[in-house]
Amino acid sequence: MGVEGIGARVVRKEDKRFITGKGRYVDDIKLPGMTHAYFIRSPHAHAKVKGIDSSAALKMPGVVAVLTGQQLVDDKVGNLICGWAITSKDGSPMKMGAWPAMAPETVRFVGQAVAVVIAESKNLARDAAEAVVVDYEELPAVADMHAAIKAGAPQLHPEAPGNQVYDWVIGDEGAVDAAFSKAANVVKLDVTNNRLAPNAMEPRAAIADYDAAEEHFTLYTTSQNPHVARLVLSAFYNIAPEHKLRVIAPDVGGGFGSKIFIYPEEMVALWASKKVGRPVKWTGDRTEAFLTDAHGRDHVTHAEMAFDANNKITGLKVKTYANFGAYMSLFSSSVPTYLYATLLSGQYNIPAIHAEVIGVYTNTTPVDAYRGAGRPEASYLLERLMETAARQLKVDPAQLRRTNFITQFPHQTPVIMAYDTGDFNASLDAAMKAIDYAGFPARKAQAKSQGKLRGIGVSCYIEACGIAPSKAVGSLGAGVGLWESAEVRVNPVGTIEILTGSHSHGQGHETTFCQLVADRLGVPISQVSIVHGDTDKVQFGMGTYGSRSAAVGLTAILKAMEKMESKAKKIAAHALEASEADIVIENGEFKVTGTDKAIAFPMVALAAYTAHNLPEGMEPGLKESAFYDPTNFTFPAGAYICELEVDPGTGKTSFVNFVAADDFGRLINPMIVEGQVHGGLAQGIGQALLEHAIYDANGQPVTASFMDYSMPRADDLPSFNLSHTTTLCPGNPLGIKGCGEAGAIGASAAVINAITDAIGKNNLEMPATPDRVWRTIHAA
Repeated sequence: MGVEGIGARVVRKEDKRFITGKGRYVDDIKLPGMTHAYFIRSPHAHAKVKGIDSSAALKMPGVVAVLTGQQLVDDKVGNLICGWAITSKDGSPMKMGAWPAMAPETVRFVGQAVAVVIAESKNLARDAAEAVVVDYEELPAVADMHAAIKAGAPQLHPEAPGNQVYDWVIGDEGAVDAAFSKAANVVKLDVTNNRLAPNAMEPRAAIADYDAAEEHFTLYTTSQNPHVARLVLSAFYNIAPEHKLRVIAPDVGGGFGSKIFIYPEEMVALWASKKVGRPVKWTGDRTEAFLTDAHGRDHVTHAEMAFDANNKITGLKVKTYANFGAYMSLFSSSVPTYLYATLLSGQYNIPAIHAEVIGVYTNTTPVDAYRGAGRPEASYLLERLMETAARQLKVDPAQLRRTNFITQFPHQTPVIMAYDTGDFNASLDAAMKAIDYAGFPARKAQAKSQGKLRGIGVSCYIEACGIAPSKAVGSLGAGVGLWESAEVRVNPVGTIEILTGSHSHGQGHETTFCQLVADRLGVPISQVSIVHGDTDKVQFGMGTYGSRSAAVGLTAILKAMEKMESKAKKIAAHALEASEADIVIENGEFKVTGTDKAIAFPMVALAAYTAHNLPEGMEPGLKESAFYDPTNFTFPAGAYICELEVDPGTGKTSFVNFVAADDFGRLINPMIVEGQVHGGLAQGIGQALLEHAIYDANGQPVTASFMDYSMPRADDLPSFNLSHTTTLCPGNPLGIKGCGEAGAIGASAAVINAITDAIGKNNLEMPATPDRVWRTIHAA
């Protein structure tokens, strides 16, 4: 390992521009003749659009146009799609209701757009929007999942009778029934996984520019996967042919999954730019983000776990209702199915599992992937079950987990996943040592003497990252492959450009990806630049989500590097009159083993481009590309333990300690990994204690601002105690597993397990606000 290579704690290159205000986000971009869009959104959760009168608005200063959903339909712009097909247990396809970018006839959630004002400034567009009169006929609405599937409930889509999207199953129901019939003990639990708003630091934004002379569109957008956006916009939405559409995702201020999807605003901006003949810019505000960014989680589950007389798990059965909101988003169908139910084995050797998932439409904001996407829901359910079981069986929670850990690898679970490697005992050992688990009873007694309730909670998570291979996910209904691409360009003076289909929106790719190059070539990372986020510069790639950037994206770069290095070695061997087999790369030079003969990397690059003395038959240049499709998921795992105190008089929770022991395989940059874990832990703790996107019975959002939706602040969080155990992933040559979502997956259960341990009552839902905790303590 060099000072800048793999394993080095290199300060992020990109941070200089971010912390000095030099980042270039979509809202920073200004184009000549640019207009501004402001959307007119429904105040009703469910209503007919009877008419739109824009006559007064069109007379106002600076107004260029007022465009409606009906015009969009007339121009044959397609509806938004869901890109993962799920089949119900009866063999029928999922019931996908039509989602137009602006509603021509019916709105189905508060905030759905019905029209857009295009004006010379955002303020002028906002003023004119207030003059547009929309005639609504309000319809009955339903926001609660169980109410939505009751007979006689308001129907959202004619395509989905009973508001049911699908009724999907996985596992062997017969084997589970047999296990339960022989069980010595059965543990039952009802769990709600609360709905969350993603709240990335940068709100969504889009700028669309139509060039009439070239019949070409350019879209600047806050996207985690610009190539997929271009594909969907061209192939399904009828916006433009793919070769006539350039999508650029510049600096993006966070995503957490919510910026994977193609949203109505991007479609409308492109369409409107052509209609008005000028660039169109839309930047969302925070209220629009609460109303329209895809929400996360929102499951209601009943689960039962069977144990034999030795406290070994013999079976698990789960029934989950998943709220999809008013429409199916791009990957929403996969989140409560293949990203959730396939992880229900957790770290445990469970011989029989059966899960049923019922997807439900409600008059709420659509729900899709949010940091962890199905894995947090599975981990929370399983770890709450394990803690509940330990209390019911009167055994130590850590020991019950050890009794059931998977210890032999590879391990085939009953729900598709084949775990390749891991050491779950090592992670739990590290966490227990870090928190002094054995000393907890004494600390609990001391806290009690001071009038405080102290608790400890364990959470052992596993997740599946780098979703692949493409053939496998295709067989499960995915509409795209999940490989990644890379290109390595060595310039004549020896500087290196890495073009990647991954996209960075806070992960530190411009540093970690350079570290791989530095490690292999021995060149400083200042000599390497990373290019991403532009479909005209980078060959097709799949973007960033699901902790895939290193395991898949970086491996694609490695594959391209290997090709480039092979050619460079041939050039060096030819120049040094040596055998190619004797050439090694060290400290920026190509050396002949056992001699003092060497040639600097820039000279090899220059030789490749001058082409005066290349090996016979070799093409000039030094540029290689690669596509990498993994053979399996990767499986990061870990153990989190939370120790906290509860004030019985107020219900307020205070952290004492929080330890996280993770196994991410090889770490490229431990400092960046720790930052990712810190962020994930903050989001997991935020869900456990504070965050909840709430609707009233009529579908009106109650938490549509930071005055009502509580986000974790620094003083809400503990100082985290992090450690790492390592089992290298055998599925990729770098041994990487992924780290971006782990904290959000494992943290919530550790916190709730600790609170329920402290108060001595197991029935506590998230978020565990002081009021909710106090009421639980004092309930009869």
